[in-house]
Amino acid sequence: MATTERKPLLLDFEKPLAELATRIEQIRQLAEENGVDVTGQIRQLEARAMQLREEIFTSLSPSQRLQVARHPRRPSTLDYIQAISDEWMELHGDRCNSDDPALIGGVGRLDGKPVVFLGHQKGRDTKDNIARNFGMATPGGYRKALRLMEHANRFTIPIITFIDTPGALPTVIAEQQGAGEAIAYNLREMFSFDVPIISTVIGEGGSGGALGIGVGDRLLMFEHAVYTVATPEACAAILWKDASKAPQAAVALKITAPDLKNLGIIDQILPEPIGGAHSDPLKAATTLKQALLDNLEELNRFTPQERRQMRYEKFRKIGVFTEVSHS
Repeated sequence: MATTERKPLLLDFEKPLAELATRIEQIRQLAEENGVDVTGQIRQLEARAMQLREEIFTSLSPSQRLQVARHPRRPSTLDYIQAISDEWMELHGDRCNSDDPALIGGVGRLDGKPVVFLGHQKGRDTKDNIARNFGMATPGGYRKALRLMEHANRFTIPIITFIDTPGALPTVIAEQQGAGEAIAYNLREMFSFDVPIISTVIGEGGSGGALGIGVGDRLLMFEHAVYTVATPEACAAILWKDASKAPQAAVALKITAPDLKNLGIIDQILPEPIGGAHSDPLKAATTLKQALLDNLEELNRFTPQERRQMRYEKFRKIGVFTEVSHS
């Protein structure tokens, strides 16, 4: 897991917190140099900093949540797998011609029980991000995911997926290799699997790239994650021919966890530590693990036929609305 000991990377809206932290440190240093006891003042300022952090992170705009979801130190799929699994073995290759590092998967144990883990994997630094295509999977990645899901279904092992991608890799080569077909094939096959499937949006869930491993019995979502049909920047460029209108698009797209819960698209919001999952990755992982165990316990009470039917009905209801006449 990412540590919190390194110098924090602050987002724009966190600058007041940085200023207050600097002030606290200056007072502490001056007090030490002059032998003055300022314990009471420091305690008050630290309490104010905690209150300010809570105020900021409980009133984030959709575009600010997007910044949190894209934070370079936000826990990744591999971080969560390593934190919540008893053991884990990554498996490679789509059995055709490639092994996509942007979509990883393998077998592991969750609370002593076997599961198959899958998820998009962004890089930990610029070099790693380039190697992993910034978490944007190739057609081979989705075929690898399908191979592992078919393995899970064959041996009656639950499937756990983690969504964290701006979208599938948007290159000419990816299209030539059948990106749309690979994602569509995954969608169809995931509806047919007998085993429980739980998907969690851990960061940025974008477009068909997210859906390619997102057809599940349960869709969980971290509090500051986002889930959208297209990135706000892409939406703004399409609708207004102006990417600077991305904050406006973020509001219109309803990309936040509360909006998606109200729309019936996600099933459960996972609370994050104050300051985002990157501020306390182990606490976020503990929350995730418990949610996965609770949902697996519930899903295991149903027969495979019942799970398939509920999965089908869940997605059929998405987008249904009632139009009220004002006449």
